[in-house]
Amino acid sequence: MKLAVVSHCAIDTITIDGNNYEQIGGAASYCGITARQFKFDVDLFTKFGPDFPKQYLTEHKINFTNSESEKNTTKFTISITGSERTLKLENECDPIDYSGINADGHIVSPIYHELSEDTFKKIKDDSNFLFVDPQGFVRQKDSQNNIFLKNTNLDLSGINAIKVNPDEAKHLVSGTHDEMMLALQKKGIEYVLLTNKTDVSLLVKDKVYSITLPNSQIHDTTGVGDIFCTAFSCTMLKEKDFLWALSFAGGAAQAALESKNVGLQKIPRRGTIQNNASYFYNLVKFRDL
Repeated sequence: MKLAVVSHCAIDTITIDGNNYEQIGGAASYCGITARQFKFDVDLFTKFGPDFPKQYLTEHKINFTNSESEKNTTKFTISITGSERTLKLENECDPIDYSGINADGHIVSPIYHELSEDTFKKIKDDSNFLFVDPQGFVRQKDSQNNIFLKNTNLDLSGINAIKVNPDEAKHLVSGTHDEMMLALQKKGIEYVLLTNKTDVSLLVKDKVYSITLPNSQIHDTTGVGDIFCTAFSCTMLKEKDFLWALSFAGGAAQAALESKNVGLQKIPRRGTIQNNASYFYNLVKFRDL
């Protein structure tokens, strides 16, 4: 099976407990390598500069074309304290070009303004199953390049699944957590995922399914959302079962957090994800909404 991933690669400088780590990052990298753990072929639509070690993608057998830019790669500095993090944009690469592709599913997870509305529409028209993480659509920068979130009138039609945290959701819709999930569903989205730190909720039709990740000491949270989204998408495409998809997504996020690794080194093996997924599957709670 084939997954198309649309997002910028990045070079992140991550600061945890006063220690700095320079890492390859971006949703393109996290989603692409996680999908390879699920034995998917991956076609990447991205942009990166001459400063990006593209051999890392090649070594993981991730396909990319027309991705190289004369501008340097998008770069963030990320400061992490527990489950909280602040971002600063240090560099912005060129926008992404999209040409049609025959894939089983698409993940669109921009990190900062790399997708135009026209490009997003092209992807929606081309996709059989589209999962969107809208983080990069709602991000803005201030005069010091610090990232903050801003309301956006993003067209959410033509999307199958979305993942938001409460802060992102309130810049797309309004209300309580339940009301925001319902508002997103009313835009035509079949699977609405709300992640609130360790609490994960999935709205399907008139029911909310939920799991709670075990409390553990959190180290580096960078990319965990991308790992989560990819595990959900790959499992949905293979199994056509949203409860297993939710369980695999939670299992992947838990394995990544428990690894205590920084950057891409935290992407878990499929076996570990599967063990965790079986655990979560038996603990899924549900309620009517």
